[in-house]
Amino acid sequence: MNYQETTNWMFNQLPMYQTHGASAYKKDLTNTILLVNHLNNPQEKIKCIHVAGTNGKGSTSHMLASILQEAGYKVGLYTSPHLKDFRERIKINGVAVSEDFVCEFINTHKVFFEENDMSFFEMSVGLAFDYFAKEKVDIAVIEVGLGGRLDATNIITPLVSVITNIGIDHTQFLGNTLEAIAGEKAGIIKPNVPVVIGEYTAETQPVFLAKAKANQAEIYFASDLISEEFRSDLMGDYQTHNKKTVLQTIAVLNSQKEFKIFQEDIKSGLLQVVKNTGLQGRWQQLGDSPKVICDTAHNKNGLEIVMHQIQKEKFDTLHIILGVVNDKDLDEVLPLFPKNAIYYFCKPNIPRGLDAAILYQKATTFELHGEVFNSVSEAYKKALQVATKSDFIYIGGSTFVVAEIL
Repeated sequence: MNYQETTNWMFNQLPMYQTHGASAYKKDLTNTILLVNHLNNPQEKIKCIHVAGTNGKGSTSHMLASILQEAGYKVGLYTSPHLKDFRERIKINGVAVSEDFVCEFINTHKVFFEENDMSFFEMSVGLAFDYFAKEKVDIAVIEVGLGGRLDATNIITPLVSVITNIGIDHTQFLGNTLEAIAGEKAGIIKPNVPVVIGEYTAETQPVFLAKAKANQAEIYFASDLISEEFRSDLMGDYQTHNKKTVLQTIAVLNSQKEFKIFQEDIKSGLLQVVKNTGLQGRWQQLGDSPKVICDTAHNKNGLEIVMHQIQKEKFDTLHIILGVVNDKDLDEVLPLFPKNAIYYFCKPNIPRGLDAAILYQKATTFELHGEVFNSVSEAYKKALQVATKSDFIYIGGSTFVVAEIL
């Protein structure tokens, strides 16, 4: 199979949470353990940082990778979901895994995957660990896919665990209280491995403290850190929290004496995240006059910050291109959107995409008014036609809406 056929097989033959939702969620790590044993446990051959959280884990992972690259290390980076190409998930020093490696890995192990009903995510994790081990990376930053305790990445013993924050998201898997979700995310805390908590609340802090104590893991609360302010090329307001989390994580790494990261590495790493890692879709500007911003924020916590940031912009009219997935709690997220905007409702082009007419109907109950479009690109085209140079266009609601624009 060539690369296109290989990735099509991965996407179509096996459940993939990114497109199918609940049917792709596994209830334990049995399959993952089976897989890494089959691959001769590549995860044991690499040093890792493990990053979980409701929001910010992608940005945090990319910042960490960028800083470590600036410090001269060979850095693996595993993240999800991808925006355009599967290979975005697996990079070394910002360069995506080759199409040949993906094809060879899948073709070599295809029979095993089929016999053991491996999920898309399990295969992807196995591929990443195998690639990083074979390429002998100095360190790999591994982002959790969903939750923590039962996530396929949770078979590693990292140098440091990171939990960015806790918000209400994916309640059908993780629970519908902050305490329950914190319990799932805290599942990445390992015996005697330090853990950095980016943000906490009165509900989540006791959960983290108890789990850290049970594992004799040193715990650091990054939001309590009064830190020197470093600038970054990632522009969203929410990056302030992520930067503190990153700084605390680097401090913990430095204290372990295995890695040496200097202030200059931190400074240049934070300023060159996009260049070093290829990260996209975080308060990313696509145009000027009118200003066009896209952002992958898609749950209550992330959208609250982004909507607040929009209100700080200067514009005549606000245009919002909005699409969501069908398991999104609209009663929770739609009230966050401003009423004084023109809406362009659309459906992201994946099986999980919510029909634009349903989104439109629901949005009108929250006094959000606009038109329904057949596609994300059609909505964007119309917004560009209608908007004047002094207007502002925002594209979001789902990672997949942003992916189609990019």
